[in-house]
Amino acid sequence: MNIEDELRERIFRWGPYGLLALSTAITLFTVDELMTPAKLYALGPTVAAALALHLWAGAAGVHRTGEVSVSKGVYYGLRTLLGLVLTVLNPFYSIYAVQGYFDSHDMLAVRWARVGLLVTAGTMAYGQAAGVWALFAALFVLHAGLALTFEHLGAKADLDRKKKAETILALEEANSRLEEALTENAALHDQLIVQAREAGVADERRRLAAEIHDTIAQALTGIVTQLQAAADSPDRAAAQAHLDRATTLARTGLGEARRSVRDLSPAALVHDDLPGALRKTVADWSQSAAVPAEFTVTGTVDPLHDEIQATLLRIAQEALTNAAKHAHATRVGVTLSYMGDEITLDVRDDGRGFDLVADATIGFGLTGMRARAERLAGTVDIESEPGYGTAVSARVPLVDHA
Repeated sequence: MNIEDELRERIFRWGPYGLLALSTAITLFTVDELMTPAKLYALGPTVAAALALHLWAGAAGVHRTGEVSVSKGVYYGLRTLLGLVLTVLNPFYSIYAVQGYFDSHDMLAVRWARVGLLVTAGTMAYGQAAGVWALFAALFVLHAGLALTFEHLGAKADLDRKKKAETILALEEANSRLEEALTENAALHDQLIVQAREAGVADERRRLAAEIHDTIAQALTGIVTQLQAAADSPDRAAAQAHLDRATTLARTGLGEARRSVRDLSPAALVHDDLPGALRKTVADWSQSAAVPAEFTVTGTVDPLHDEIQATLLRIAQEALTNAAKHAHATRVGVTLSYMGDEITLDVRDDGRGFDLVADATIGFGLTGMRARAERLAGTVDIESEPGYGTAVSARVPLVDHA
């Protein structure tokens, strides 16, 4: 219970005693002028009944705040009736009866509270009319109008206070939920940061793995191929040629590895654009693999973003490496096509092909090609069938060099 409710209870409990005592004191000074012997004889028992009613109300706790109840209604009704009887006996007891204006809504339901106000208004008018009925009627209208007006204003004020209290409670609950949401969002934000860091690390690891596969692994594969060819060659000059190519590949691979450590950008793109780098790559591969290979450029050549150039060059190198290792092709064609809003790289061979679903030779290389293209919002499509060669087609959005 708050301080306001506690003070209200005290006033409504002890106030009637004070009003009854004040009314009785004034009555004692006006006995000769306003009261007949019969009224005087009736005054004592009526005052005693009022005192007994207030003692019962205090013991029953009817003045406590809360919902209306039968005991509150009985108390208000008897008190109002006693106030009317006392006012009839002596008009100054209207001072006691006036309390009916103040607690009707605490004691009665809305409909009966208005009845209580009208009865109290009638009691007050009777006490002030001095037996003049016309004056009584006018005073009753005045008291009833004022009582109902103030009752309406008080009810509206109570409703506003209730709405404000509900609004404050709703705001407190909303603030509590907002604080919980902010706390949860902060935790989610921290979790997202951790996940983003982990995803970045994982992506960089995949990128580095692809770089190692496209540089060192390919160079080593070429070296092993040349060394095996040298070992199998009966001709000393031919064997020396294979050894020379192996040496060249080793140096190229070493340089590529050093360059990858520096910036992870293909060395072939240091001095050439993508068409030039691809032309040299295809020529070098053709010489190394001893397989005829052609390189073609279609469309208008535009400067490309470094990442796009590196990605397409790596995809071409991987496709050519796969053709040398698995295809047993007699001819390879590489086409770079500038197509307005995208650029396409096609690598086709006439080798033995493979089953896209069942062949286990699809390993890291093809997966790496797709991963590289997907990082640039691109795609890699592979077409192959046993006995009919293989076609690798990479498409990425064309982004100008920045």
